[in-house]
Amino acid sequence: MALLGGISLNAQHESDSINENFNNPIITDKYTADPAAIIHDGKVYLYVGHDDPADDYNFYDLNEWLVYSSDDMVNWEEHPVPLKAKDFKWAVDDAWAAEVIEKDGKFYWYVTVHHDDTHPGKAIGVAVADSPIGPFKDAIGKALITNDMTTEYTGISWDDIDPTVWIEDNGQAYLYWGNTQLYWVKLKDNMIELDGDIQTVDLPHFVEAPYIHKKGDWYYLSYAYDFPEKTAYAMSKSIEGPWEYKGILNEVAGNSNTNHQAIIEFKGIDYFIYHNGSKPTKGGSYRRSVCIDQLFYNADGTLKRVQMTSEGISKLEE
Repeated sequence: MALLGGISLNAQHESDSINENFNNPIITDKYTADPAAIIHDGKVYLYVGHDDPADDYNFYDLNEWLVYSSDDMVNWEEHPVPLKAKDFKWAVDDAWAAEVIEKDGKFYWYVTVHHDDTHPGKAIGVAVADSPIGPFKDAIGKALITNDMTTEYTGISWDDIDPTVWIEDNGQAYLYWGNTQLYWVKLKDNMIELDGDIQTVDLPHFVEAPYIHKKGDWYYLSYAYDFPEKTAYAMSKSIEGPWEYKGILNEVAGNSNTNHQAIIEFKGIDYFIYHNGSKPTKGGSYRRSVCIDQLFYNADGTLKRVQMTSEGISKLEE
């Protein structure tokens, strides 16, 4: 049997064949981060930030969001850039974490940007479109949440980031967000106005990246825990809490200080979508890549710890 570098040619061929099945990261031509996803008309639409720092720049540099779609969670189609930070005339930069949700045939995109000097600090805006791929436009011409609305809680300028939205069966929408402090507030039926006072939630080692999903009778609130970030989660029987902390869901994600997740069920399978810094070339904390692995539940509704893999999702089981 012929050998190549001490490895049989058969073994080398087998290794190459296995490597062809490595599907994480799912996007390899760009750096992508902070995933969010929705399901619409039998497709998954994935929304991500675009890490694009200069070669000699080592910090977060994102100026636009990207959108991809798939009907099998393996093959992803990229669509034209749907939204940029500069599309919000009151914002100066930073296309940070964002999330899209559909209501009454409209698609609302809640985003993190850096506000201009009229309201210094991070802010949350909302864009709207008639299609999940856009084009999106600023829905209200101003920020929905500004830093001066929450200074009594933290005194920092970056606590108003990472929005996640949930809509109850009765149509009542809730916005969760935060950094170092977790906030929530009801939204009016039009999805572009607050309905009531801002509330707070205290969770162990909360940093950022809250995400709400529901399975059966349980609501799940996952979030970035400590730093470098793991993902932890809490459970409740109500979207308004109280939330009971359950533990770690995902470990530090590869070569990345941050951890940001989306959780969906598609065609009967549960998925955990996240980013790490594993992309060859210059992947890392400021050049991240979105990955997907399956998510599993225990019989009591608690979540099994995510097993991050290089293989990712190879096919959608029917």
